[in-house]
Amino acid sequence: MGPEDDASTFAKIPQNSTRGFGGTVHSWMRDLIIAAGLALVIVVYFYQPVRVEGVSMLPRIEDQERIFVNKFIYRFEPIERGDVIVFSYPLDPQRFFIKRVIGLPGETVQIRDGKVFIDGQELKESYIPKRFQTPENEPSVTIGTNHFYVLGDHRSSSNDSRAWGQVPRQNIYGKAVLCYWPPEKLSFIR
Repeated sequence: MGPEDDASTFAKIPQNSTRGFGGTVHSWMRDLIIAAGLALVIVVYFYQPVRVEGVSMLPRIEDQERIFVNKFIYRFEPIERGDVIVFSYPLDPQRFFIKRVIGLPGETVQIRDGKVFIDGQELKESYIPKRFQTPENEPSVTIGTNHFYVLGDHRSSSNDSRAWGQVPRQNIYGKAVLCYWPPEKLSFIR
């Protein structure tokens, strides 16, 4: 049994190609066009690169960082507390915001001395440094059907549900999943 008969062999690369320069260029161009087409399909239907403007999601996401937003995930998975989402601003649908989901439909959210309570239970938010918390109090709010309560991680510098209310489900564009620029910040967003 020779290497050609090995069941784990998936492709055979010829050692002496007789195609010449024109055939090689044609092959490379074909592969490049296919790769560009696949990348376009992925960006158009699944992932969208986004530049973050502002400091409301510090320290996790910084001003001018580039992230990928998965705009297809919520067709298969529910939106969960803690997800970092991109959505159209309810008061101006031409603008997009990025915030963290805090309250889910049907829950009651209240902020006391800067701590978030969901249905009377304190929400543990290890992702927020003490210096970004505020000692504020907000009245309790019951989240409507197909609505979400969102907050920025930099609580003292965030324009969020405390100011303008809940985010309707149809405004949610997708979930922030990967920071890719600058290169030293390459990481998944959790």
